[in-house]
Amino acid sequence: MKLTEILENGRLSLSFEVFPPKTDSSFDSVKSATEQIARLHPSFMSVTYGAGGGTSRYTLDIAKNIKEQYGVPTLAHLTCVSSSKERVRQKIEEMKDAGIENVMALRGDIPAFLEKEDRSNWDYRYAVDLIRDLKELSDDFCIGGACYPEIHLESANQKEDIRYLKEKVDAGCSFLTTQMFFDNNLLYSFLYKIREAGITVPVIPGVMPITNASQVERALKLSGSFMPWRFKSLVDKFGTNPDAMKQADIIYATDQIIDLYANGITNVHVYSMNKPDVAEKILENLSDILGTV
Repeated sequence: MKLTEILENGRLSLSFEVFPPKTDSSFDSVKSATEQIARLHPSFMSVTYGAGGGTSRYTLDIAKNIKEQYGVPTLAHLTCVSSSKERVRQKIEEMKDAGIENVMALRGDIPAFLEKEDRSNWDYRYAVDLIRDLKELSDDFCIGGACYPEIHLESANQKEDIRYLKEKVDAGCSFLTTQMFFDNNLLYSFLYKIREAGITVPVIPGVMPITNASQVERALKLSGSFMPWRFKSLVDKFGTNPDAMKQADIIYATDQIIDLYANGITNVHVYSMNKPDVAEKILENLSDILGTV
């Protein structure tokens, strides 16, 4: 099933992101975690690709298993940073062979050892280059792209950021998924600005329950997200108590999702970090709202 069928039906939905294993030895445990989340019957699940494609060989294995064994629509990530056209085309063929219909087209994080390298001769410098290739090589894919409710860390300002975002949509993106954010007002402002810029495709807000205080610094470094005082207070009060921190942030994330639904957002994506208990608790909190009692 193509995700646009889910995103445009007008019903409330909740989806989860999982990531593939980093090593052969952890494959079974990661596969088990993703299967436990799939048994919760989310609207769809996305499977990440890994920085620099380091875990790419497992992405399709996990996505195909979720789709075939549990009937959950899947979205496979594909990054292009430092990759060749030949390798990307090979991955595209592998996705088609696996029956994957939905692709999240991303540039990907640039590994530290490549940060100072001259990128002018790379086949892919930006996500839009990958999106154009996906569209040119196959009409079979429903293509998604990433967006930033605040601002991409490498953009000069939000106006520039939105201009580049429209290029991605014009190149072939059918939907967008946001980076994590902790203040819904930032999302609402962002949605207004991109609609004014002529971007009309569905936008899926991405919510990340930070259930461990040690995750906070890394998450903020990666996303540059603004941390509202409510969230700061939560971390300050419960950060030294792991169980209390987990419970408090599951409630915080649930509250974010409820507010999004109440304000007309129909689809929300949760960065579940391969934690079935977190995914299950959020679904329980929303059971009557989603009609999944």
